[in-house]
Amino acid sequence: MSTTSSRNGGMPSNGHTAVNDFNIHVATANGSGSQTSNMVLLRSIFQMGIPVCGKNLFPSNIQGLPTWFTIRVNKDGYIARREKNDILVAMNPETAQTDVMKQEPGTIVIYDEPLNLKQLRDDLIYYPVPFDALVKPVCPEAKLRKLVRNMIYDGVLAWLLGIEMAEVEKALKQQFKKKAKAVQLNFEAAKAGYQFAAENLAKQDLFRVERMNKTQGKIIIDGNSAAAMGSMFAGVTVFTWYPITPSSSLGEALIEYTKRYRIDPQTKQATFAIVQAEDELAAIGMAIGAGWAGARAMTATSGPGISLMAEFVGLAYYAEIPVVICDIQRVGPSTGLPTRTMQGDILFAATLSHGDTKHPMLLPCSVEECFIMAGEAFDLAEEFQTPVFVMSDLDLGMNYWMSDPFKYPDKHLNRGKVLSAADLERLGKFARYKDVDGDGIPYRTLPGTKHPLAPYFTRGSGHNERAGYSELPEDYKNNVDRLTRKFDTARQRVPGPVIDENPPAEIGIIGYGTSHWAIEEARDRLRDEHGTPTSYLRLRAYPFNDEVRDFIHKHRRVFVVEQNRDAQMHSLLKLDFGFAEIEKLRSVCYYDGLPITPASIVRGILSDEKATPGTRPVETVEKVLFA
Repeated sequence: MSTTSSRNGGMPSNGHTAVNDFNIHVATANGSGSQTSNMVLLRSIFQMGIPVCGKNLFPSNIQGLPTWFTIRVNKDGYIARREKNDILVAMNPETAQTDVMKQEPGTIVIYDEPLNLKQLRDDLIYYPVPFDALVKPVCPEAKLRKLVRNMIYDGVLAWLLGIEMAEVEKALKQQFKKKAKAVQLNFEAAKAGYQFAAENLAKQDLFRVERMNKTQGKIIIDGNSAAAMGSMFAGVTVFTWYPITPSSSLGEALIEYTKRYRIDPQTKQATFAIVQAEDELAAIGMAIGAGWAGARAMTATSGPGISLMAEFVGLAYYAEIPVVICDIQRVGPSTGLPTRTMQGDILFAATLSHGDTKHPMLLPCSVEECFIMAGEAFDLAEEFQTPVFVMSDLDLGMNYWMSDPFKYPDKHLNRGKVLSAADLERLGKFARYKDVDGDGIPYRTLPGTKHPLAPYFTRGSGHNERAGYSELPEDYKNNVDRLTRKFDTARQRVPGPVIDENPPAEIGIIGYGTSHWAIEEARDRLRDEHGTPTSYLRLRAYPFNDEVRDFIHKHRRVFVVEQNRDAQMHSLLKLDFGFAEIEKLRSVCYYDGLPITPASIVRGILSDEKATPGTRPVETVEKVLFA
């Protein structure tokens, strides 16, 4: 039987079966137990060897408001969000009509029979299911029914798509671990849905799954859990935090991991300290204090917390104290949309605090990089004695991604330039803020070092090389110039960009973070559907190195793709480079709070190319700099 790609959503246009290539969009109510049924559905397909990705769209309340979960199934491994759906599961009466009206013609709609959604349109494929009637005999206890009810649609989809019920049961065991009764109850509900579909539904659609071998050995994990694990392997000993969506699950995961793996087997005492502070100000203050004392310290927060931390981060920058800050970005400003994603803190974090400050940032695009970069952040913070930001986002932090298993770290921890009592005795002198090696990085001692030369005053006020109080202009200028040299040294130490050079391409793309997955698919579409080859540079860190400049020089036009309104990474690039680079840069910005789509990138690039074909007319410096 022929197969085709349904990349653009809806029924395959040529009438052929679409195998392992579709979107499932589940609409439910928050607090209804849908997380279990959605994760079981995701894992069942994953266990059949088929690449999947799951994205949760949920309200910023505890229970009752609408929530949506999208599973992308794609045999080629595309995992970016698509704008269109192939299958809608409409379980929420409050949004069902709106959900149905948004779908493309040919979309499959599975819905609760009493909603009578088939009367709304005649260009969709409807599968009505009597959920309440099916769940009652399975779950006699009324209080549990709403939590089990959603498993019915897992069974219906298993029959419609050909998902093996043995994999559904296996996924339930993974979900509930040792809770055998919960596994049995939920599996009975799934079987009830499967049996109803087999006996009562005539398959009218062309979507199905077939076993593959593309997920063997892979895992499914969210980015916050991966970052927590990476921090633990990196030797974090102090974590201070104040809960805030979407970073809270990082703290919760770290608590779970450290309780399991960081308890001394002899003394049974914890080898870590995790403190839930009264607010974000206290959290960053504690973390900085711990970093000063020699601990590997971190905090995790999101945009509103970053705003509150500004003054303390300036202290850590100027007093040169290592600390790691994981920023799981969400939509702002103000409270904004707490449960939506955005790359909205980039420009803010890079220069956080008043005065002249510059902070290294790591930019993970995957759960594997969340794990790796969490570890790298501690090494960089201690090597450069400065705050280091790990810039994740809600999409990466809270959603579920496939990954190869993480590799056990094999590098020794880099504690940077720390002088021991023996070092001080050998040297015979110590100036805390003196640039001895020409790289801008001074030497430090840790509190408790038993040597008369070890103590010094840690100051956020003006100071000289010996950490003495000073308001002399030359002392201040020498100090901030040295901090600039230190930042320039970091250009060669932070992770370099990943570059896919395509020699015939005149167009380059610069991206970072979770935009990567949409960019990869957009590049394929630009090449295959529009005859437009591209090169691609993925930023992994700030500050930038010369590879970024060289990449821009090689291309006629370079599009900076990011998920914010104000082209924040584009602005950082402008600050770093000259007119020769700036005049080539364009922006593709996506900022509605949902993860960026390949289609939006294709539209952005093609519309700019159509508006300015060939070489762009000469513009004034002012127009380019301030566009």
